[in-house]
Amino acid sequence: MQRKKSSYEKYGKRVLDIIFSMLFLLLFCWLYLILAILVRIFMGSPVLFTQPRPGMTDKKTGKETIFDMYKFRTMTDARDEKGNLLPDADRLPKFGAFLRSTSLDELPEIFNILKGDMSFVGPRPQLVRDMVFMDENQRMRHTAKPGLTGLAQVRGRNGISWEEKIDWDLKYIEKVSFFGDVKILFDTVSAVAKKDGITDGENATALDYGDTLLKEGKVTRERYDVLQEEAKKLLEEHEKRHE
Repeated sequence: MQRKKSSYEKYGKRVLDIIFSMLFLLLFCWLYLILAILVRIFMGSPVLFTQPRPGMTDKKTGKETIFDMYKFRTMTDARDEKGNLLPDADRLPKFGAFLRSTSLDELPEIFNILKGDMSFVGPRPQLVRDMVFMDENQRMRHTAKPGLTGLAQVRGRNGISWEEKIDWDLKYIEKVSFFGDVKILFDTVSAVAKKDGITDGENATALDYGDTLLKEGKVTRERYDVLQEEAKKLLEEHEKRHE
């Protein structure tokens, strides 16, 4: 899964990512400190939530790399009497919901950008269990470096269907340009201010792609279980590599 990339995408984006991520961290280190303290008070520790996400396709293997994405924690570890985690809605306190609605929980991803796992603009890195349900064409989105924001985020975020989100990502990679990225960044500020598309309207967190396909009858239970097992194995391999 490869495609032709412009010089800007190959070289320019990385240079700009390094410059502006360092500048952002220097200017807003005080904000990170304040948010970290508040997260510790309202949600406990650890302050950061780390989760494996699919990255760019490796040219040698033809498969997606997996990296650990950082976010500020937004949910507690509240459990029932049997020790099972409560539903997401019951573990999402007001401060956690505030972080999500303002996208402040995404700020630690600046470190992912500085490391080179992500870019400021690109297809949003979904879950590994979402990736395995995508077909070969949809997974072309992974030929671009995942972004803090992207075209799908300014076109509805979780307020649009999975198919629409993926289609916007595929449209983005057709022509990655400096001015296109700048426009997306400005549109992102507007979208965050309006707090549009934080959830899918029914759940505290949006449904996974596989769960959505199963709910809509677009995948059989047997196929669903096979792909979930595939995602589980990929995550286990990722954990072993980082032990």
